[in-house]
Amino acid sequence: MKKKQLKRNFILAVLFLLPVMFVLVLSLSEDHYNPLDIVHENVAELPENPEGIMLKDHITVLAFLGSEPLDMLIAASNLKELVYDKFKGFKKFQIVALVPKGAEADSETLFREIALYEDLRFWHFVHAEPETIKNTFNSLKASFQLSDNLASDNVFIIDTDLNQRGRIDDRTDNEIEANKPVYGLNAYNCIQVAVIKNKMSSEDLRVLFTEYRQKRKGNFNSESRRASDLKSSSNE
Repeated sequence: MKKKQLKRNFILAVLFLLPVMFVLVLSLSEDHYNPLDIVHENVAELPENPEGIMLKDHITVLAFLGSEPLDMLIAASNLKELVYDKFKGFKKFQIVALVPKGAEADSETLFREIALYEDLRFWHFVHAEPETIKNTFNSLKASFQLSDNLASDNVFIIDTDLNQRGRIDDRTDNEIEANKPVYGLNAYNCIQVAVIKNKMSSEDLRVLFTEYRQKRKGNFNSESRRASDLKSSSNE
């Protein structure tokens, strides 16, 4: 009888301690997480616009929707549902879509399509000359080009200091074990739901917001950014 009571007390103690240990591990790991890599620096600031929308001092998801933005409805809808809806309450967060001048009416139609009477105050269309849009795109690190009408299904993460964020090494665990060549992730394809949902929304943006939260608390060490990684990424 005594052995049974001891066994029961032991099991209860384990069940009590496991959640405590789990929370402790999480709290310790939060201060030692890996910040989201800077894959490129000095992204060009947005052109002057009536609304005064800027990249500086904001965490921005930058999109290029082209001169026919209605053709980008699927990409824009995925971006709204999987990214905007999740982060719209975070301070300094915004989505900016660059669109050539002359497509203002289609931009407004697209906005109404994805809004559906919801609050999209942190989603901005910035209309600019084609050359200005090209210059902004060329200031980013990308393995692809814009379409002829200056559109792309891919979006970019830009931090408050005009740095492009992403992954210097995007290999899976199996690829690392197999010693596959390193490849990065500089942009996020909005048509590929797994990429926009699992990599961008659930991981990379969450990590970036954690970094800024740590900075506000004074717990973030800026020297943790690996200079060798930055140098190698700029040479890729």
